[in-house]
Amino acid sequence: MLSASSYRKFVRGRNRPVWEEDPNPAGLVVKALVLVAIVAAVLFPLYTIVLTSLSSQADVTRAGGLVTVPGTLSLAAYEQILSGGIVTRATLVSIGVTTVGTLLSTVVSVLAAYGMSRPGSLWHRPILFVFLITMFFGAGMIPTYLLVSNLGLIDSYWSLILPTAISAFNVLILRSFFMGIDREILDAARVDGASDWLVLGRIVLPMSKAAVAVVALFYGVGYWNAFFNAMLYINDNAKWPLQLVLRSYVLQGVTLPGSGTGQVDVDDGAVTGLPVKMAVLVLAVIPVLLVYPFVQRHFTKGVILGAIKG
Repeated sequence: MLSASSYRKFVRGRNRPVWEEDPNPAGLVVKALVLVAIVAAVLFPLYTIVLTSLSSQADVTRAGGLVTVPGTLSLAAYEQILSGGIVTRATLVSIGVTTVGTLLSTVVSVLAAYGMSRPGSLWHRPILFVFLITMFFGAGMIPTYLLVSNLGLIDSYWSLILPTAISAFNVLILRSFFMGIDREILDAARVDGASDWLVLGRIVLPMSKAAVAVVALFYGVGYWNAFFNAMLYINDNAKWPLQLVLRSYVLQGVTLPGSGTGQVDVDDGAVTGLPVKMAVLVLAVIPVLLVYPFVQRHFTKGVILGAIKG
């Protein structure tokens, strides 16, 4: 006969959900194959893009398009697009807009979220309601364009930052995270005479590094990948960000003046067409790939903990 403790263990084992059961060898093999297939589906397109950008024009012609088998590798495409002209300027514009925009958006979002997370703050509930409304209703493209135009921001880099400087979703993530901080810690700091600025800088922010890092990543990727605002508000090609140059050259096949991507003599060893397009694409993807690993360890923690309380 089973003892009482053994019987309880037996009953708990029978009532456990399927996903809590220990996987069998066949299940482990299937999971491994599925994960390998997913990784291959993600990495193979990136591999072909990078390899094509490093290939010679002869290899691209021989492959009839994207190169999958390495041949003669060369940095000629990168030297061509970075030798000056609009691609280089567009890269610097994107770096500047992303840096300034991410810093501004993160600072303002932290201040707004902290203010709305304090129960005694002035009008925090009406302001929170306004933030929630903006998540479901927008003014539209034409009113926004008229506002940017009336503010004199046409052909200004600020037109790439200010219209999208605040995301209500990111503010709510930070607010939820701040509200999850133990109230006793904040009250103890105020008893010791700490002001709200000191509480925010010395206590709240150090305890919220994960959430702030995730929100900064969201803003940074958004600014780096944005092209629609530039298409609306920037008329000067010299002020275009990299993503708009990428769209115009790679998707529409437009060769921009001073881009260093015009037709050249292949016999001189230069590359044209597809390798240059792929080089511009790689140049647009690399910064996100370099930054993401440093923030990835905070990503899951920041999003999950910021969504616990609201």
